[in-house]
Amino acid sequence: MVTATRPLPPLPRATARPPRADALRHLGPNWYACVMGTAVVAGAGAVLPVHAPGWHPSLTAVWALSLVLLAVLLAARALHWARHRDRARAHLLDPAVAPFYGCLSMALLAVGGGAPVLGRDWIGLRAAVVLDAVLFTAGTAVGLAAAVAVPYLMAVRHRVTAREATPAWLLPLVAPMVSAAFGPRLVPYLPEGQPRATLLLASFAMFGLSLLATLITLPLVFGRLLTGGPPPLALTPTLFLVLGPLGQSTTAAGAFADVAPGVVPAPYDEGFGVFAVLYGVPVMGFALLWLCLATAHVVRAWRRGMRFAMTWWSFTFPVGTCVTGAGALASHTGLVVYDVLAFTLYALLAGAWAVAAWHTARGLFSGALPAGPAPAPPGPRPATDRTR
Repeated sequence: MVTATRPLPPLPRATARPPRADALRHLGPNWYACVMGTAVVAGAGAVLPVHAPGWHPSLTAVWALSLVLLAVLLAARALHWARHRDRARAHLLDPAVAPFYGCLSMALLAVGGGAPVLGRDWIGLRAAVVLDAVLFTAGTAVGLAAAVAVPYLMAVRHRVTAREATPAWLLPLVAPMVSAAFGPRLVPYLPEGQPRATLLLASFAMFGLSLLATLITLPLVFGRLLTGGPPPLALTPTLFLVLGPLGQSTTAAGAFADVAPGVVPAPYDEGFGVFAVLYGVPVMGFALLWLCLATAHVVRAWRRGMRFAMTWWSFTFPVGTCVTGAGALASHTGLVVYDVLAFTLYALLAGAWAVAAWHTARGLFSGALPAGPAPAPPGPRPATDRTR
């Protein structure tokens, strides 16, 4: 297993750093979660009704940081494939790592989606739209490929069982939903008529693709949790990944309603507005239920000695999608309660991002994260952390 699930030990006074040539050997696709989590702090903050001085420039600076992180990770992963092709192929054939290839798509989409809203202040609207279009196209292509390739590998190569179901299985399936949420942002910049309607309905099709795949997979995850017991301590934060498709689909439904008037004919334009509320309200209700359940498991794991692992980034992007989903419901229902919910979830998001970013920087500086996983002890490894 890569650093996605390895707890970070206490910082020693002197830590042996890996040789420079091997520094990227254990760099897995899960590292794109750092980009996703940083970008969503900026993007989710932009939907809040905040008019305090310096708020928007601060969010723009966070978005710029996510853009830099994306560029660095793309370069590092390219070197990883060039110099450590054996490890890269092993990641694809590892059922615990392969689902994280969906993170690449979501990182591209999250950074691109923030460009017209925040990046335009620094690079101009035209450059921001071009950047968004490029990253949206690349992210959508990667996401659709991952949504097909990862389940295919799970069926023919990984040979997983229902007892091994984890929330990470949702990662390649939710990537098209992220495309569905960000696609409508590009609709106003396309020529009127067929181009706008095509992108809107293509985004709606990806909404359906991801939603139906999630509805098939989520019962396996929930059933595994109820019948197989809690996950291992280091994997407990991944329970928050379930919030991703819930919050992102609510966000997407609101985005469709925002751009549908004038793009699709009546009564379909009004239908998108009705759908945004009738779909979003119950789904957000289930998201809050899952948030409470996942939080209870995390508190339990923390009391039993859970320490930092890269899985802590699961606390960021999924919660951020719930912030944007609550913001969409606030816009389409006019209810203040959804504004309050968005602010509350954003506070949770900001705190989680600060903690995950601090520990990640600490692990990089000490060399503990690039060093790779410690050798596994002999004997079988427990599949759960159930209290006997």
